[in-house]
Amino acid sequence: MAKIFSARIDGKQMHCELRSDRDLTSPVFCYSCMAPSVSLEGHKRIKSVGGYAELQLPDIRADEPFNFALAYENTDFAPANRAWLPMGVYLRCDKDIISLDNRTKTGVAPSTLNHESGVQPDLLVCPQPKSFYPAGKTVQIDAIRSDAPALQQVHALFQRNGLGDVISAKGLELRLKTDLSLSPEAYKLNIDERRVELSHSDDAGAFYGGITLATLMVNHESEVPCGIIEDGPRFEWRGQHLDCARHFFEIGTITRLLDLMALLKMNRFHWHFADDEAFRLELESLPELKRTHFRGEDELVPGVFGGGARAGGSYSKEDAKFLVDHAKSLFIEVMPEIEAPAHAFSLCAVYPETRDPKDSGTETSVQSYARNVMNPAMEESWRIWEAMIQEVSSIFPFEMIHLGGDELPENTWQGSPAAKKLMQHEGLSTTQDLQGWTMNKLAKKAVDCGKTPASWEEAALGKPAIGHGAVIFSWTGQGPGLQAAKDGHPVVMMPGQKTYFDMAQTSSFDDWGANWAAILPLVETVNWDPVPDTQPELENNIIGIEGAFWSEFTTEDQQMEPMLAPRILGLSMLGWQTKNSASEHILLSLRARYAHFFEKVGWCQSHF
Repeated sequence: MAKIFSARIDGKQMHCELRSDRDLTSPVFCYSCMAPSVSLEGHKRIKSVGGYAELQLPDIRADEPFNFALAYENTDFAPANRAWLPMGVYLRCDKDIISLDNRTKTGVAPSTLNHESGVQPDLLVCPQPKSFYPAGKTVQIDAIRSDAPALQQVHALFQRNGLGDVISAKGLELRLKTDLSLSPEAYKLNIDERRVELSHSDDAGAFYGGITLATLMVNHESEVPCGIIEDGPRFEWRGQHLDCARHFFEIGTITRLLDLMALLKMNRFHWHFADDEAFRLELESLPELKRTHFRGEDELVPGVFGGGARAGGSYSKEDAKFLVDHAKSLFIEVMPEIEAPAHAFSLCAVYPETRDPKDSGTETSVQSYARNVMNPAMEESWRIWEAMIQEVSSIFPFEMIHLGGDELPENTWQGSPAAKKLMQHEGLSTTQDLQGWTMNKLAKKAVDCGKTPASWEEAALGKPAIGHGAVIFSWTGQGPGLQAAKDGHPVVMMPGQKTYFDMAQTSSFDDWGANWAAILPLVETVNWDPVPDTQPELENNIIGIEGAFWSEFTTEDQQMEPMLAPRILGLSMLGWQTKNSASEHILLSLRARYAHFFEKVGWCQSHF
């Protein structure tokens, strides 16, 4: 039986068409958009949760098109591109679920911007090294000889990603030399016609030197420029975030991302597996979390964000260990995030005692979820949070755990008598103060578990604030991060306007992604400095940068890669380069070369 759905954008309206090869009696149209939407034809909306909605439609006759129009409830929202059209569409007729063939153009964007600068860098490698002293000649290197563990790891990385062999018994000799005068992760390569000498102070430096050499072998087609390369990172934190709560990414997809990060000398993976929609890590202390692992029909959370009739999954402790071990082999640390106290819509449904039953508040999150915040005045909230911190800390060996702390809806807890009593007892004046008090207490628990706490920028506000030496992740813009650095916090810069890779790369309808922060092409990522020239004194407190990939627009794993590429090249450049040396013209030139490099790896490259 053929059931076909299609949609198009006309200004602020979304024009939809349904066709069926048989009569349908009183079907319910189930779909999700990026925010709440309404029918312009007056069809009754019988359910709405976040951007998910159900419309009661009239009878539909076989082989006759049924047309209707939708618009976003917030009239300021205009669909920016095809990702804003209805996703996860299906029909419910009585108890039958009817899949729809969605003929709307979805998926990855077509290739664009396929040009390169006329200025070529001396070395076709990203990030560019700090310095290169060319000898004016080349040497053919098809492979190297080395039994060093760090070089063996480079060999394994390149082999499994289709980039060829790095090590061979017949390869050019590589001598590894320890030089404790080099800084952590730094290296020096001396390449001549007889051998390669790789100096390093630690294993990470040896690994990154090997990455550079192996990349030159691929991108220079074995004719590697001779000379001396001296290199080391600018920032200790060079991260990439992945939202696995809105969309469940397969383990294989995550390992591919870790491999890409290693090829670009990035060293921190921020694993966001908890949010309103799900807490995807399986915890023995909280077995009820399994109720959040899937969304759709008859689940706690309906098919928001294109989930359709059923979507989801979970990660076991064995999965986490596998990812941690894989990351370790690439000199990448995995930072988990539990997300508190907001972004807890599904958790509040699983554990209703985390909410004050007398709470009369009507706060709604920016994603249009009502009652999505756990209440710190309830004992059950602390039981849940402390169990999460304790067990998650035991699973992940990295020294840091991210506690969340963002997007608390305005006036949260103001309708809760229990929260007001707590605020009075603790001398707290505002919602922000109560969140700060909550984050401070959670941070203390993290410290007790041997971890350094981390949080989003909002947790640094309020009196008290998070404290405990917490690392602050600045996301709404550069300003909050600069202020947190002034206040003495270690800061990771990840402003949405520069490093949110779920943003659309162009304003074309055929592109894909959000636009609330910016339209974000590659040049915008590289054309900024995490430490402004006017505030050089903040350099010591700004410990790094991070890219974010939020998956509200993601319905298939394959949609991630063309969003990251090529902008992750700019992130790599900024994390490694010395100040003001991440040259735009060099990066644009490298982009064309990396289109071929990523093609070998099998990565989707929508904007090369």
